[in-house]
Amino acid sequence: MTVLDMHGLTVAIGGTTVVHDVALRVGAGECVALVGASGSGKTVTARAALGLSAAGSAVRVDRLTVAGLDVRAFSDRRWRAVRGARVGYVGQEALGALDPLRPVGREVADALRLHTDMTAAARVDAVRDALTAVGLDPSIATDGRLAGTLSGGMRQRALIAAATVGSPDLVVADEPTTALDAGVAVTVMEQLRAAQTRGAGLLVITHDLGLVAGWADRVVVMHEGRVVEEGPVAAVFAAPQHEATQALVRAAGGADGGDAVCEVPDTVRGPEARTSRGTPHGAGPVLAADGISRAFDGVRALDDVSFGLERGRVLGVIGASGSGKTTLARILLGLETPDTGTVTLDGAPWVPLDERDRRPHRHRLAAVVQDPGATFDERWSVERVLADAFSGGAERSARGSLGPRVDAALEQVGLDPALRRRPPLTLSGGQRQRLAIARALATSPEVIVLDEPVTALDATVQDAVLTLLERLRDTTGVAMVFVSHDLRAVRRMADDVLVVHEGRVVEHGPAASVFDRPAHAVTARLLHAAERLATGVA
Repeated sequence: MTVLDMHGLTVAIGGTTVVHDVALRVGAGECVALVGASGSGKTVTARAALGLSAAGSAVRVDRLTVAGLDVRAFSDRRWRAVRGARVGYVGQEALGALDPLRPVGREVADALRLHTDMTAAARVDAVRDALTAVGLDPSIATDGRLAGTLSGGMRQRALIAAATVGSPDLVVADEPTTALDAGVAVTVMEQLRAAQTRGAGLLVITHDLGLVAGWADRVVVMHEGRVVEEGPVAAVFAAPQHEATQALVRAAGGADGGDAVCEVPDTVRGPEARTSRGTPHGAGPVLAADGISRAFDGVRALDDVSFGLERGRVLGVIGASGSGKTTLARILLGLETPDTGTVTLDGAPWVPLDERDRRPHRHRLAAVVQDPGATFDERWSVERVLADAFSGGAERSARGSLGPRVDAALEQVGLDPALRRRPPLTLSGGQRQRLAIARALATSPEVIVLDEPVTALDATVQDAVLTLLERLRDTTGVAMVFVSHDLRAVRRMADDVLVVHEGRVVEHGPAASVFDRPAHAVTARLLHAAERLATGVA
């Protein structure tokens, strides 16, 4: 049985055709991976298949059946009866997909409440099982915990639970492991595989070719809105025919005489870390944390965290989802106040400090956050986002003279200046992430705190962005706190690594030592989980 059968899909946004005559098929019990560079049309295609095209989109399709239903003429009401019951959907950005003020248990239970006649007690049991399957505390089903209190990785797992709790015929997962550490990502993929074993078809949109190699049956490659190659994963990755596929596989480390795609010794441990990155640009740390602790509702998120970061250096922060990494990043940025401890910026008080006193120095510390789409004003254009950053929020007349700098900033992160008139929310996830990096660089900061800065990017763009960050570090002396679940990216970027577990620092040392000779069991488990994720072996 075919659970998704699409033929002749064309989508235009703002008069520009972004998807051209796409055909896509997913069989029951099959996992199909949809891959391609950022902006290639993957998410637009998947959302069109589920009746979720953005407002103002012009969609034409010759054939579209979902779970055996011809859905081409479906109204919003009829689509709502299908989504959740016959189709589970995991969107790309967990923060925007869950109501931050609504209990997570209710969010997960919606598919059962709306589409089944299960009793309330039976729904609770089913939600508890779904939460447990994705590695979340089953008490979330009834304890009233709000989505906004969860970490990014926990929100992503909640979305997976919501998408699979109703045993749908088709599950569409857009970057399902992006916000997750390797251990939890394996748990999530095992849950999706369990749905596949029950007969569901899976459509997984991802930039992670290692995940594709380990878990998918077939791969479909998109480039500039068109399907350019498809077939069994092993065959396509071993001998890619189209230049776009060749570029993706080459960036991931295979098909050109190198190692297989995402083989663990290269992707996790990476090349030997450079022994020298120049001399620091001054004495003492530019950013220092001393004894940072923070608790939420009696649960300790951080416990006595301390470190110092010198100019021109990169500190990698790794750990399981929910270990406190993002809380630490928010405290460093002055967006969260610790219960105890301090943060200094170039030796001067930074946290805790009245925001009025911090504001004149805000430009010295920039951020690239985990969910970039949630940080842009949906009414603004790309041009206004960057012009506002350059001008420090000055009047429109001042922003209007910054056009050349805006174009240069876009080109610096690999974005076409032609995108300047587009609202950020019409960009792909990868394009939005690059825009967030361009905005962070606009103030020429001394420190950049990056929370999952490249996980939404395809391998080729990820390499370009990391190269850009390396060049900026080496030429400007900017220091970076690099928070990520992508161990390959951390190994490449970081001079030192901080391993966080349940809010405590369990290991801190040079990147080469931490990755090659982990001293703590938590670190060893993270490395082992990355191997499991890349191979698909439980």
